[in-house]
Amino acid sequence: MKPVARISTRGYYDLLTGKTLKNNLYYLYPKQDFKKLIDSKELTIMIHGLRNDNAGAITKVILAKNKLKKLNYLYPIIGYSYDSNITGAHLIKHTKRSLATGQIIAKKNGRNLGKFIEDFKVNSPSTKIRLIGHSLGSQVILSTLQYLAKKKKNTGIVESVYFFGASITDDVPASKKYGKILQNIVNVKIVNYYAPSDEVLGWADKEKFVKCPLGLNGATGKPISKYRQTLLKPKNHRFASYVSVLKIFP
Repeated sequence: MKPVARISTRGYYDLLTGKTLKNNLYYLYPKQDFKKLIDSKELTIMIHGLRNDNAGAITKVILAKNKLKKLNYLYPIIGYSYDSNITGAHLIKHTKRSLATGQIIAKKNGRNLGKFIEDFKVNSPSTKIRLIGHSLGSQVILSTLQYLAKKKKNTGIVESVYFFGASITDDVPASKKYGKILQNIVNVKIVNYYAPSDEVLGWADKEKFVKCPLGLNGATGKPISKYRQTLLKPKNHRFASYVSVLKIFP
C-alpha cells in the first residue's frame, strides 16, 4: 500500500508532561510526495484528535480521503501527525491530566504546522490550503492561526477551516482575542460541524474538563462574518462518525 503523505512532529513533545523535547519544526514523509504537491491547485490537511498514535493519524487521513472523494473533492489530502497518544489517556483517573497535556502539546504544534504552511506557500504560492481538525485537532488549528497572525503577509494564507467535534470553547468565533485572527488569516470561511448528541464533548463539558466546547452546541455571541456552523448527527464522537454524515466539501 502506498504510504500516506504526512507532516509529523512525533517525538517532539513529552507524552506525560507536554514538555518540548526537540526544537525541530517538522518532518515530511515520504519527502518526494511533498515535491509532487507543489503547484497543485489545492491541498487539504487532516489534523486528528487526542489518543491517536501514528497509525491512528494515518487512519484519519484515509477516512477523509475516501469520503471527500465521494463528495467529488479530487485534490490531495495529507495528514498532520503529532504527539496526542498521551500517557494514561485511556484511564478515567488520568483524564484531567491527559487532557491538560494534550492541550499543551496541541497549542505548541501551532508553531510547527504554521511553519509548514509558510514554507509550503513560499514554494507554491497559488495553492489553496484547507484545514480539517477533529476534536483536539481544533486546538492545533487555532494555535496555527495564532502563529500565522504574527505576520501581516499571512493574511488569507489559509483558504478555509473545518472543525468536527471541536474541543475549543464556544466563545472563540466571537471573541476579541481570536475573532480577528480567524477573520484575517482564513481567506473564505470557517465551518464548525457541531453535534449536541456528541457523548464525549457532553461528558467533558459536564465534568468541566472542557468548558463549553464549540463542537457541542455551536458558537455563542456574535461570530465573525466568515464563520458558519452546521448541525450534524454523528453516531458518536469518532471522526469516522462525523465524516460519514458529511454532505458537502469544501
